[in-house]
Amino acid sequence: MIEAPLYSAAGARQKTAFALPGDVFDGTVHEPVLHQAVKTYLNNQRQGTAKTKTRSYVSGGNQKPWRQKGTGRARQGTTRAPHWRGGGIVFGPIPRDYRTRIPRKVRQLARRSALNARAREEALLVVEAIELPEPKTRLLAGLLEKMGLLGKKILVLSHGLNRNLVLSGRNIPSVEVMRFADASAYDVLWSDAVVVERGALDGAALGAAGEAGSPGAREAATPRAKPPAAGKKAAARTARKAAKAAKQPAARKAKAPAKKAPARKPAARKKKKESK
Repeated sequence: MIEAPLYSAAGARQKTAFALPGDVFDGTVHEPVLHQAVKTYLNNQRQGTAKTKTRSYVSGGNQKPWRQKGTGRARQGTTRAPHWRGGGIVFGPIPRDYRTRIPRKVRQLARRSALNARAREEALLVVEAIELPEPKTRLLAGLLEKMGLLGKKILVLSHGLNRNLVLSGRNIPSVEVMRFADASAYDVLWSDAVVVERGALDGAALGAAGEAGSPGAREAATPRAKPPAAGKKAAARTARKAAKAAKQPAARKAKAPAKKAPARKPAARKKKKESK
């Protein structure tokens, strides 16, 4: 079992350490997966808008600069060739998409590995619920200074959406504030120390269903009503048909049967005239 130092909301260190949940903090660090996750993240940040003009995009050069023979110089077809000043660029960058995909389970494994790496380095600190009365940078900076983290790159992971905490930390260049569920492997590896609210780790055992107290977790805990059986649906459909038939008039005029055309008699066969 991995333990992390526990701090109060005022920044005082507690005597007892906090036991990290074993389903997330198992002590295993997969370095190849971390490398893949970081490379994917950096690739997805690239815009890919760099572009140079080849000789087909450069204006001009519609005619030969001089005649083919008789000048003593090398033959040239256009002044927009790559070896001419002002000509096109050979093998230059063109707009492209650098976005790469990574499987969901690999991304989750990389996130767990990054958290385990910080926990093994004793760079993961657990703090009680951070409740700031107002969005003030001075309050958050004072808390981090009491924890001995000032001057480091710090990632603060909150249990839920804490508006005052986000607004208090956005003016500090070396501090990043986000929800525990939104932190990626790159965010954890970027920081020198990770500060996590205790409530986020208590609800980490819920897994992908969501954090404790979140709408997703409440919906998962609430049992859903069972859908009606197929027999009940069929009975309701039959009742609707019966009600619809009752609204229609009871007696309907029967349609008169169509008269059949009289059968034609076969034409009389002409007798062949006997040959005289």
